[in-house]
Amino acid sequence: MGSFLGYRCSLCRKDYAPTEATYTCPLDGGNLDVVLDYVALRKSTSPKKIGASADVSIWRYLDLLPVADPGHTSTPLRAVGWTPLFQPKRLAQSLGLKALWLKDDGRNPTASFKDRASAVAVARAQAIGADRIVTASTGNAGAALAGMAAAAGLPAVILAPTTAPPAKVAQLLMFGARVLLVDGSYDEAFDLTLVAAREFGWYCRNTGYNPFTAEGKKTAAFEICEQFTRSVGQRYDAPNSWRSPDAIFVSVGDGNIISGLHKGLKDLAALGWLEGMPRLMGVQAEGSAAVANAFLAGTETITPVQANTMADSISVDLPRDGVRAVRAAVETHGDYILVSDAEILAAMRDLGRQAAVFAEPAGAAAYAGLVKAVRQGKVASTDRIVVLNTGNGLKDVKSAMQAAGEATVIKPTLEALRDALGGER
Repeated sequence: MGSFLGYRCSLCRKDYAPTEATYTCPLDGGNLDVVLDYVALRKSTSPKKIGASADVSIWRYLDLLPVADPGHTSTPLRAVGWTPLFQPKRLAQSLGLKALWLKDDGRNPTASFKDRASAVAVARAQAIGADRIVTASTGNAGAALAGMAAAAGLPAVILAPTTAPPAKVAQLLMFGARVLLVDGSYDEAFDLTLVAAREFGWYCRNTGYNPFTAEGKKTAAFEICEQFTRSVGQRYDAPNSWRSPDAIFVSVGDGNIISGLHKGLKDLAALGWLEGMPRLMGVQAEGSAAVANAFLAGTETITPVQANTMADSISVDLPRDGVRAVRAAVETHGDYILVSDAEILAAMRDLGRQAAVFAEPAGAAAYAGLVKAVRQGKVASTDRIVVLNTGNGLKDVKSAMQAAGEATVIKPTLEALRDALGGER
């Protein structure tokens, strides 16, 4: 935490001390980037030191985070991150790729990528003495906050739209959060939390609003680079830097995950720890494409849409971190790709049947984007590619059943079994 210098507005570039701002720039409302003391960090830590750590969670990167150790050992708060980086050979072969990796963040404690942001936000809430924390969510961010807050003994309030999948609402309730279903959109729930936080003095974790959410999400970039370095066989006890893949595919809704990945990569580059900068390839659903629309139009002006997609986790009318999400692709020479709900369903099936990874629609969207990028010639067969799955398919069983199809019902007889198998053995 000693390396936390303050904030810098992503729009006007004004700097703020840690006590001069909390959420967004007081001048223009721009998203704030956390500023770290890279000079001090180069002296105090290194890839070699981190690689020797026995901690297999996001907290192995504590020196690179703007929070103190949250404590609460032996709780799910300390089990966030260090999710597996698989090499799905059959998926790679089906796409004609020589080097494909799949990072499965559905393995986090509450089964989504959002645990990373919530863990760091809870640590920040503890540091400033907050007595309650609130967020708006379509399900995953709320479940993550509810779980991490429960681990820390911190009361949480979650505002979710009534359209949130029941499995996600069940998580919110099971973790003991105060759950309020808003008869409106995610964006309306988001705005209400801002009003409530000001009125009641709650600490607001909202994605694309609280600068510490991107700090939690950047840990995935650290992990990808560290795990990729191991995977490609570089001597792990020797290097002073990590290698990176050529491209990372990630689904995009409000834009905070891709901007968090970008922040993590920029941190590593500033420290001199990164050999190469991967292209960040954002994937949006056709029915929720505000960020992609801006990128493809060559602008940073984010125009709201009327979101309509089965991938609820990336269904957003007005992305709250849209500008930084556009820049993540522009500054890494990446791209944005649009996919249909039908392509997302197909990706869910492919991930399950060829890689044994059960992804929710938003997570599968990233792989759907890769499939389309291969078809459009946006990646080469020799590119080293990482696809990030952001959530487990059990979060949305209805969509999973739509992708997988129905099971066959038979009588409890061998003859009925033979008929159903149709000659299979």
